[in-house]
Amino acid sequence: MEKTRRLPAEWEEQDSVLMAWPHEGTEWVNLEAVQNVTIEIVREIVRSELLLMAAPDVEEARGRLAHAKVPLDRVRLFQIDTNDTWARDFGPITVLDAGRALLLDFGFNGWGLKFRSDLDNQITRRLAALGAFGNSALDTKGIVLEGGSIESDGQGTILTTSACLLSPNRNPHLSRSGVEECLCREFGAKRVFWIENGRIAGDDTDSHVDTLARFCPDDVIVYTACDDPLDDHYDPLGAMAEEIRAFRTADGKPYRLFALPWPAAVYDEEGRRLPATYANFLVINGAVLVPLYGTPKDLEAIEIIRRAFPGRRITGVNCLPLLTGNGSLHCITMQLPRGVLG
Repeated sequence: MEKTRRLPAEWEEQDSVLMAWPHEGTEWVNLEAVQNVTIEIVREIVRSELLLMAAPDVEEARGRLAHAKVPLDRVRLFQIDTNDTWARDFGPITVLDAGRALLLDFGFNGWGLKFRSDLDNQITRRLAALGAFGNSALDTKGIVLEGGSIESDGQGTILTTSACLLSPNRNPHLSRSGVEECLCREFGAKRVFWIENGRIAGDDTDSHVDTLARFCPDDVIVYTACDDPLDDHYDPLGAMAEEIRAFRTADGKPYRLFALPWPAAVYDEEGRRLPATYANFLVINGAVLVPLYGTPKDLEAIEIIRRAFPGRRITGVNCLPLLTGNGSLHCITMQLPRGVLG
């Protein structure tokens, strides 16, 4: 069974993107601003594909989207209670098994028991029960794994971080070799790259790889780089860059590496540094959505991602409001590859 499985790369064709509507029950201190960002992301996604959205109050979500003139025929809303907004981590991870879409429903425990997650841990199963995923099969797994913690090149290589996947509050019964065996079994992976260094201040995911480094087409890896020797991130991100430079493609060649710029530091009202990173972009059909933070490096980030994804529409979205929840654009979305919806 495992030999027939493949975890598609994010840039492969998609049926839809899954999101969750931010609501009063979530912990956003700037709820309206976050809802506005959500609407802008939805607007861009539906230019390319369908959007699935879980919402405790479907009518509220529908009304806000309609008021913003988002084409509702491109949005499918599902009445489901949620704790929060981070679809990347509670949503299904889709593999192709003998060419057929299979949705893997891993456990979600609030990034290692940091936050309440009882409702979010049920979202994928509840969506499946409501028919959101068409006739695609759902396989609920007995281990904890978040979508933001892994990257796939679509050809059997998984990129992840030891800080996250070896966290004692996720799967304490699994050693590094046990985790690697799981990744190979569930995703049909042939090899796993472990990043041992690198972190982003304000990130409470234990260094999800989608804040640090991402696979792109044609053997490209883009990664977060810090060019300020006075910044606390300089040494750990420099060590991470050295690790990535040592990675080799399946045929033994060096990857083509593009360093993403280091945005000016962003702080909340209490002076806490927020996890601004350009690596948290979303690839959709024909386009890439890039988080922007109102810093001089925004345009440079767009140009680098344009180089990494030639021929795609590159669109920036102001994601400053999302940083207050310690995440960004990729974190609140989960793509569903072609074949999930039938």
